[in-house]
Amino acid sequence: MFNLLLDPIAFAIGPLTVHWYGIILGLAALSGLLIAVQEGKRFGINPDFFLDLMLYGVPSSIIVARLYYVAFKWGYYSEHPGEIFQIWNGGIAIYGALIGALLCGFFYIRAKGYDFWRIVDICAPSLLIGQMIGRWGNFVNQEAYGGEVERSFLTDKLHIPSFIVDQMNVSGVYHHPTFLYESLWSLLGLVVLFVIRRRKFLRAGELFFVYFIWYSIGRFFIEALRTDSLAFKGPEWLKSFLDAIWSPMTTLFEQGYLNPAEGNIRISQFLALLIIIGGIALIVVRRQLGWAKQRYTDPLINRKATEAVVVTEETEPSENDTTKEDHDRTV
Repeated sequence: MFNLLLDPIAFAIGPLTVHWYGIILGLAALSGLLIAVQEGKRFGINPDFFLDLMLYGVPSSIIVARLYYVAFKWGYYSEHPGEIFQIWNGGIAIYGALIGALLCGFFYIRAKGYDFWRIVDICAPSLLIGQMIGRWGNFVNQEAYGGEVERSFLTDKLHIPSFIVDQMNVSGVYHHPTFLYESLWSLLGLVVLFVIRRRKFLRAGELFFVYFIWYSIGRFFIEALRTDSLAFKGPEWLKSFLDAIWSPMTTLFEQGYLNPAEGNIRISQFLALLIIIGGIALIVVRRQLGWAKQRYTDPLINRKATEAVVVTEETEPSENDTTKEDHDRTV
């Protein structure tokens, strides 16, 4: 059967080629921006704040995501240094992107006078919709897919549309469209975040933790299907423990191939488990210690704007002082 595969290059202008991967990432960033701006209006935040945050955050996340990926694949990139900057061919580690975005966001948000936890709560759905859309860049590039499967498994059991199934035919072999699994999981998570963020029980920072927990649950189970996982050599008991948690999936799926020369523990899977545990622990501990007194729905206060008002009030002469000065000048 002849399958028409998508061309990774969208169009070319002279020697300049524009890849679908870049267009999709741009669309993902724009969608996240629009959601953040809309929610920010409820708290009186100027849209320019989120635009500047995106302009700083996107390059930071891409750079750190690439460094993260290259660091764990250094054996290859040390021999092919010219490919280190070819991000249009893939190789963007999502956890690295999140690290870069959060580091940039922390300093930017603090510099603007806002509480870090309040802003990342507002941005949490933006991160999720960005990942949901961004995964389709992997679809176009035919990357980040899972292990081998029969076409009938994808069409008859999972009822996946033919255009996706055809694109998952890599060199005559069909693979799990793990990009699709993760994109759908992110879509469901987006609905969850939209529902709970209006609830009064939600404290500052907790929507952000829920986002991380939700994404990491999906990533833990989906990562094991992939054949391109970054890995490290860990103890066998840890591998057995991770496999035991993943075991309910064996009724329908098989784990993807993991090159034993690179390790026996999938880094993203292990990190996802740590984030799930850490996220739940942080929610509990912050409440127990009274560190989460503000609620998501509380008014958002800009520390710098408040300090400016206080300074202005202290420096402006009072009515009595003005009257006394006028009297002295008259005398």
